[in-house]
Amino acid sequence: MIHSMTGYGKAEAILETGKITVEIRSLNGKTADISIKTSLLPKDKEIAVRQKIASELNRGNIDFFLTWEPNAAENAKQINMTLAMEYYRQIASLGKEIGATNLWNQNPNDLLAVILRMPDVVDSRKQDVITEENWPAVEACIDQALKNINVFRQKEGAVLYEDVKSKVDKIMSYSLEIEQYETERTVQIKEKILSRFAEIKAEPDQSRLEQEMIFYLEKLDINEERVRLRQHCKYFIDTLENEAFPGKKLGFIAQEMGREINTTGSKANHTEIQKIVVKMKDELEKIKEQSLNIL
Repeated sequence: MIHSMTGYGKAEAILETGKITVEIRSLNGKTADISIKTSLLPKDKEIAVRQKIASELNRGNIDFFLTWEPNAAENAKQINMTLAMEYYRQIASLGKEIGATNLWNQNPNDLLAVILRMPDVVDSRKQDVITEENWPAVEACIDQALKNINVFRQKEGAVLYEDVKSKVDKIMSYSLEIEQYETERTVQIKEKILSRFAEIKAEPDQSRLEQEMIFYLEKLDINEERVRLRQHCKYFIDTLENEAFPGKKLGFIAQEMGREINTTGSKANHTEIQKIVVKMKDELEKIKEQSLNIL
């Protein structure tokens, strides 16, 4: 079954310091264009993650998000007790040196507030969220998100399959409709040629006229185009059903279908056939658009 390149996958994991969430989104693209939209992923892990995503998703415009929600203990800022006490001792020593004996008679809370504002007493720097110790849990979370997006892509692929196949079936049906106008079309072409002779009041050699008319009708014959078009349609469906990642190939087959439809239209010389050709072109454009999203 085919896969769509449009997808979304999400997974979560609980670490010692909080919860991480991995989200992966993808849209259609010619290659695997992967954007890592997080600063939490260690640089030494980025290449491996890119390779894992490319291997699992094959191609598409892919965005990878990794977010972290710290628990209460981790979110709290850390007070550097050693540094705070050192500031306290230095302030006390300075007070003695300058004779500021009243320094300690003030509200202790005021002195504490002063110390807490000193450089680096309150450490708000975050430790590395992802470490070698918790990397297996993070990697498992990434694997689960990739699994989830593949499930999403498969479901979307099933919808794409039904839609595209129905449109190819319509083109084949339209091609068969043309047959009912073939005799009428041939008669109209012959009458048009004979009417021109009548207008100029000429009497053509019947043997030569028949030869030229046969030659002219052969040039306008669209049977070969219709046969090739049906062959391309069958090849399109076979590829759709039997290949794992047929997206690019389907685009090439659709181009060949378009050539046969265009040639049929240019040779038609019949109003009803031209209308059918327009219908086939309309369905083919929809097929091309949908094929761009098939993996």
